[in-house]
Amino acid sequence: MSRLPFHLVGVLPFILGTLLAWRLYGKFSLPIFVLSVIAVVLIMLSTYYGGEYFDIKEDTLSSKMDRNAFSGGSQTIVKNLLPHYYAKIASLITLFLAGIVGLVIQFYYKTGIWTIPLGVIGMIAGFFYSTPPIRFVKRGVGEILIGFCYGWLPVATAFYLQTSRIDNIIHLIAIPIAATIFNVIFINEFPDYPADLTEGKRNLLVRVGKKKGSFIYILMTIVGWAGFLLSLEAGFPERAFIFYIPILVTGLILILFMLKKLYLDRKILEIICGFTIVVNLGTSLSYILALC
Repeated sequence: MSRLPFHLVGVLPFILGTLLAWRLYGKFSLPIFVLSVIAVVLIMLSTYYGGEYFDIKEDTLSSKMDRNAFSGGSQTIVKNLLPHYYAKIASLITLFLAGIVGLVIQFYYKTGIWTIPLGVIGMIAGFFYSTPPIRFVKRGVGEILIGFCYGWLPVATAFYLQTSRIDNIIHLIAIPIAATIFNVIFINEFPDYPADLTEGKRNLLVRVGKKKGSFIYILMTIVGWAGFLLSLEAGFPERAFIFYIPILVTGLILILFMLKKLYLDRKILEIICGFTIVVNLGTSLSYILALC
């Protein structure tokens, strides 16, 4: 239910922000890094557990329809491997623990006045992604919010906790990471589409449909490319592009798949979902490897 492999999409951008702070200003605090990574993981856990609890109807339907390995939740609650309410309790506990860790970072290590606000943004966005009454996931903005929270927020927060500032390069670096994690969430809505439509879960894909959705996916892939190139133009080490070439090629292949409407094939859609995650992780890794 914790879906531990999916934590990489949040942890890698955080590592990137920390590494960039060290490279630019020579600043690195191991205790702050360890505690803040713990806080990030706790917020992600709270988000995932909340999704397991509040998406139970959609996940149950998805398991009987077009679900694949990357959609429909972990199925832990659907298969009654744990009582339903365990997920809600776990979501609240992990959120509370994340808040405690944030307070320690702020007031013991004195990391700056924006520490708590940055943390609270992540906590609110994560907890209320699936939790009523806000439930961002059904309002057509959840995908954009995920792009922000897994793109700009971890890179900027990690950098800020080490340096007490946020440089302009952070904004450009965040663009390709945000665009690719947007696509991860968005493409995972394709196999869930019948179940979400039935249950009235008005996420972005339900609102626009698969045909327009495929073009949104393509557009965000191109936005990711543009953002990466802009970050290099702004001064990020150009050797990052060497590591990025396989990711660029993978993205191009995925665009061709979408143009040919291969997302309509259940097996190929699962492949698209998997390689979309690869593109996101590879983007962050390209930046990280260039700084090592």
